[in-house]
Amino acid sequence: MTISVATWNVNGIRAREAQVREWLDAHRPEVFCLQEIKAKPEQIPQGLLALEGYHVAWHGAGGYSGVALGVRRDVSEQPPAWLHPDFDFETRALTATVAGIEFASLYVPNGGKDFDAKMRFLGAVRDWLGGPPAMRIVCGDLNVARSERDIHPKERKPGQVGARPEERSLLGEILATGMVDVGRELDPDNDGLFTWWAPWRSLRQKNIGWRIDYVLASEALGRKATSSRVHADYGTSDHAPLVATFDL
Repeated sequence: MTISVATWNVNGIRAREAQVREWLDAHRPEVFCLQEIKAKPEQIPQGLLALEGYHVAWHGAGGYSGVALGVRRDVSEQPPAWLHPDFDFETRALTATVAGIEFASLYVPNGGKDFDAKMRFLGAVRDWLGGPPAMRIVCGDLNVARSERDIHPKERKPGQVGARPEERSLLGEILATGMVDVGRELDPDNDGLFTWWAPWRSLRQKNIGWRIDYVLASEALGRKATSSRVHADYGTSDHAPLVATFDL
């Protein structure tokens, strides 16, 4: 069985309902994870609440943060149990287990206003993944560029949030729990592999960006990853959809 898993920080689900529906209709991933939906469940557009062919959970609190997770009905006939890890705050974490695999949609704090909260969240993700072994695929906007090559040279600045040594160290500890960075594993030599671009000066068109969105998979699943693609030309969010495919 081949499954595709998508992650996308949509930067406001109400502003991008049509784009999300169009993209899902075109690509039909078995599992999708959204971040920064910026809406309470009762504010989700009706067309997405009744999304054909999917079970979807919306976890948001208003005009800030929020995540969603969708599972295609032909993968799971019944809705999975939607859970929130203990470290969830500001509606930033949502999980579901399907066919023995735990999927997670995570939105790590940016850290610009509260860097300590970001570090606590990353540390809690590390501790969660370092617990009892499990088959997992973790998706989301982690708001950390793993290395210097994950930031375009024109965007690199000393001490900037998202690239500090302590953030990268925690991301390294997350990977050291046995998780594979699927995008980099499958495209190790690409210095233009970015998922986010500041929304000015045509930086996206010039591909002057950052790689801060990830699909992470536990090692056994990571070995089954066959493709990873950034849909850099789609949508008006400052992030692009990222899709990984696994041959299970």
